[in-house]
Amino acid sequence: MKDGLHTPLLGHARWVWLMPLAGLVLTVPLWLHWFEPQGMLWLNGLCRGVPDMVWTGFSLMGNAWGLLALTAPLLWRAPRTLWAWLCAAPFAIVFARLGKDLLESPRPAAAIDNDLLRIVGEPLHNASMPSGHTLTAFAVASAVYFAWPANRRPRGAWLLWVLALATGISRVAVGAHWPGDVAVGACLGVWAGLLGNGLLRRVPVAWWHPRHLALRAVAALMAVAAYVLLADPLDFVENQWLQRLLALWALLSVLRFVALPWWPVPTPARSDH
Repeated sequence: MKDGLHTPLLGHARWVWLMPLAGLVLTVPLWLHWFEPQGMLWLNGLCRGVPDMVWTGFSLMGNAWGLLALTAPLLWRAPRTLWAWLCAAPFAIVFARLGKDLLESPRPAAAIDNDLLRIVGEPLHNASMPSGHTLTAFAVASAVYFAWPANRRPRGAWLLWVLALATGISRVAVGAHWPGDVAVGACLGVWAGLLGNGLLRRVPVAWWHPRHLALRAVAALMAVAAYVLLADPLDFVENQWLQRLLALWALLSVLRFVALPWWPVPTPARSDH
């Protein structure tokens, strides 16, 4: 009989689920704003040496349209990995919306003299907690990381966490969020990813096939993401060049997916391991 700490919970040991809780406890001073506004001004100022377009680019990695375009090659290279983060997305949306609607906390631009802050783009004033971009980035990182079996996890898998962290820091660097918003968003994102993994275990293997309607619908959604990236500035005008590049990346990936040989769909089965 397994001990309580290692009893599988939705496919993962219980200690994995406790990590975000530990993160929330350790970052209590941040999300209770014990060191604000000094902490925000210090970190925001520390990031001034990095060009705006670097931070705005990382912020785009926390936008669902940007992530759809970025991960488009997974349609034909690793559909199960793609489904992993798509399964986490609904949980991330719910966590972000509940936090913002229930807390309605002011953003840094509403509480600090804007002349002291580095603000990139339009100043934001409301619905600060949690950082939705950070939550999304960590949900994707968590979902993909834990979807890989531990013995077959790529050596560079840790880079997922680095990219997610960079996305979180970018939200402070552009003056959009408090450090505490980022900390809470990261912890909730990990939970969203783990919950997405639980949902992934119930996705039929047939959904991974290029001929299946479900994967074809995802391909269509990625084509829509390419259109959105071309048509509208998302968050920052500084990202226009990156949006065009991601749109091209997504369109080429969708075309590659369409060109796949559509052999018969396998017999539906669960993806449990």
